[in-house]
Amino acid sequence: MEGVKVLARNRRAFYEYSVDDTLECGISLQGTEVKSMRGHKFSFVDSYARIRNDELWLVGLHINEYTHGNIYNHEPDRTRKLLAHKEEIKRLRRKVDEKGFTLVPLRFYLKNGHVKLELGVCKGKKTYDKRDTIKKRDQDRDSAREMSGRG
Repeated sequence: MEGVKVLARNRRAFYEYSVDDTLECGISLQGTEVKSMRGHKFSFVDSYARIRNDELWLVGLHINEYTHGNIYNHEPDRTRKLLAHKEEIKRLRRKVDEKGFTLVPLRFYLKNGHVKLELGVCKGKKTYDKRDTIKKRDQDRDSAREMSGRG
């Protein structure tokens, strides 16, 4: 993708969950929050999205205070509103109301100067699914190593 700079990926989400669907949304941020995010000063390990009153909200995103901020600096752990169309939110609500689905942030990135979020509709993996994922990754790595050794 042109004009896209990835700020962070949630690698743990792909290990813990199986991703069913994704959605790109914007985030309602204050000025100092944007500066902190551009400096990679944020953490979203335990964050998730929730639908309340037909609006999307991101819970658990921690954005460090901007170092050069003043008394108008932001609160690091506040709940932030996600920007999406009503039809997309309705579609997400139908999927999330199914048993076991949750909304997990997969990656944060800059697109044309705006901070965007890729939100995934995910279902938790069982322990044996995680073992299968590790086994497949190891097999892929071994086969790639064999192929590069033959060239």
